[in-house]
Amino acid sequence: MGLRLDDRWLWDFWFAVDGPDVHVFYLQAPRSLGDPDLRHHRATVGHAVSRDLVSWRVLPDALSAGPAGEFDDLATWTGCVVRHGDRWQMFYTGVSRAEEGRVQRVGLASSADLVHWERQGVVLEADPRWYELLHPGVREQAWRDPWVFRDEATGLYHMLLTARVPHGPVDGRGVVGHATSADLVTWEAGPPLSEPGDFYHLEVPQLVSVGDAWQVLFCATAADQSAARTARGVAPQGGTHYLRAETPTGPYTLADGPFLLGDDVASRYAGRILRHDGEHHFFAWENVGADGRFVGALSDPLPVSAAPGGGLAVLRSAAAR
Repeated sequence: MGLRLDDRWLWDFWFAVDGPDVHVFYLQAPRSLGDPDLRHHRATVGHAVSRDLVSWRVLPDALSAGPAGEFDDLATWTGCVVRHGDRWQMFYTGVSRAEEGRVQRVGLASSADLVHWERQGVVLEADPRWYELLHPGVREQAWRDPWVFRDEATGLYHMLLTARVPHGPVDGRGVVGHATSADLVTWEAGPPLSEPGDFYHLEVPQLVSVGDAWQVLFCATAADQSAARTARGVAPQGGTHYLRAETPTGPYTLADGPFLLGDDVASRYAGRILRHDGEHHFFAWENVGADGRFVGALSDPLPVSAAPGGGLAVLRSAAAR
């Protein structure tokens, strides 16, 4: 197993590459909590580094809960890191005690060395013109898991997010949210880049290009599949799947067939693809073990390649389920 911490569970993660060093940032919470369902409101951002993608050296934590009264004073959740000039910018999700963690916002932290991070505050909230806000009948205001990339043709930065539209059946409102920025500081939300209907939410989006196509990874559990999707005869799966697009900014359409890496219990979740030494590698975090218990560790990498029609294929190891 790639990275397992004796005293902490590890789940959602994201990478930053600095020369030969591959940095991984990950959500973590104490195993002493006992119940893994309690981990979300105790989440902080851990940090490790590797040169071979298998052996990891743990570094000081990157972020913990913010000062009392701030948007992230309860917990810090999933994000991404991008290089801008001579600094690294981390976009992350924050939740507050005042709202009992039910409203999600995107914050920014900045670093010169990927180790020491300075908070810059909130940069983006959900826009009710396109996205669902917290209201009775929903468990949270989904506006999280920012993934930022630069459109080389225009110079504009784009952010993809886990979001929900404010209309349609409640169990199928999940979409890939979208926002743009010219400077990584001032952001403007826009309409989603995918259509609702199939999932309660599409978590942890990541834009990748494998082969001659664009793909957006996302994850969902079997319980997140909508009744409309099930009615079409699609067997529920949990794990990582993807949307396809002809351009980085979409529109994104759901790939046909089974999940890229999935099963009925989402044993591996929130997959990411990393290009390293000319090859694409697929990582996920270990969710449910063979004994049915929560694992909370980073997997070893698996090879990933292009498939016909703009698709993706992961070569499962003998140990993969």
